[in-house]
Amino acid sequence: MTGEKNNRVLEEKCRLLEQGFSPGSCATWHQGKKEPACRVTLKWEDDKPYRLIKSTHLSRPEHYFSVYQSGCNWSCKKCHSWEFTKNATGSWMSPQDIARLAQNYARKITYKEPRERATAFHALDLCRGCGACVTLAYLPLVKAGQLLEKPYLIKTGTRSKLCPQKLKPEQIVLSPQGFGPARNIIAFTGGDLACQPEFYALCAEKIKELEPGLWVLFETNGYALTSRNLDVFSSAGIDAFWLDIKAYDAEVHHRLTGAGNDWVLRLPEEILKRDFVLEVLSLYIPGWVETDQIEKTSALLASVDKNIPFTILAFFPEHELRHVPSPTLEQMISAYGAARATGLRQVRLGNVSVFAETEEDYQKLAALVPDSW
Repeated sequence: MTGEKNNRVLEEKCRLLEQGFSPGSCATWHQGKKEPACRVTLKWEDDKPYRLIKSTHLSRPEHYFSVYQSGCNWSCKKCHSWEFTKNATGSWMSPQDIARLAQNYARKITYKEPRERATAFHALDLCRGCGACVTLAYLPLVKAGQLLEKPYLIKTGTRSKLCPQKLKPEQIVLSPQGFGPARNIIAFTGGDLACQPEFYALCAEKIKELEPGLWVLFETNGYALTSRNLDVFSSAGIDAFWLDIKAYDAEVHHRLTGAGNDWVLRLPEEILKRDFVLEVLSLYIPGWVETDQIEKTSALLASVDKNIPFTILAFFPEHELRHVPSPTLEQMISAYGAARATGLRQVRLGNVSVFAETEEDYQKLAALVPDSW
């Protein structure tokens, strides 16, 4: 691992400042007061980093193993995970702990992806997560004289009309968020502390040591993916980034996240030239991030590589934007059309159930944006 591997003290000075960047918006609640996320959700003990982790499990609809982190370098008004990203909470885990979880997960994998598909975008190519091809049943068990029930899955032979028809029922498993396959991807999600790259680099190294067949994905706002930190991640074996471009307009972006986006908009090129796998997400937020900004983001991506997978996700009211409505079906279709018009070849709509409520809505989607949701 390259970079600042030997630095084992969290400096009083922000690590981003040292690289010529501005600090993020990282205030995190801890014991009744706000402190920088790197102070209260990351620590070093005996030359080993520990991160506050809220939970770890097979997530849907991504169909990969997700590590949900507490603490973040931004304070997004629309954050859907604010309960633990803006509040220090969870259990302390080291890179060794994460690697052991990854090793255990590897035994449960039901579908292996090539590296170029180490994304959330490609998950729906395999499975819509409806569970129609299997049924959850219960097997009665007796233990210590007490009747217990253990869930198991049985084949039904029935598939939904939207099923990609690529998996066998035996490859579908149940997780806390529903049905689907278990793909060979380990993802870091929730809070983002890429400004402290050593923890992630060590995690990637140890995961690859134990299970070389696993891909490591980082879901990120991109703010701290400086050139130096990207090089650290590259040498450590991180494979992919899911880059969440919150807004194209700088003023809107700052109001929405508490931070600027100059470097974020340069990242697609910086990420791809280092041979990472890249996918990009933008959230459609009425009154904040609408078709005009999504079109500009799409044009930026198309100028770098027209094959970058791009997801337009429908916002639903949360955190400090509970008063903001979700987008309509027409707004999402408009944004999709604008994104495709820039030349991007792989565009999806996400959170479909937020804006499509009736059978008529789904028929319109099938007619106007087939194979994109």
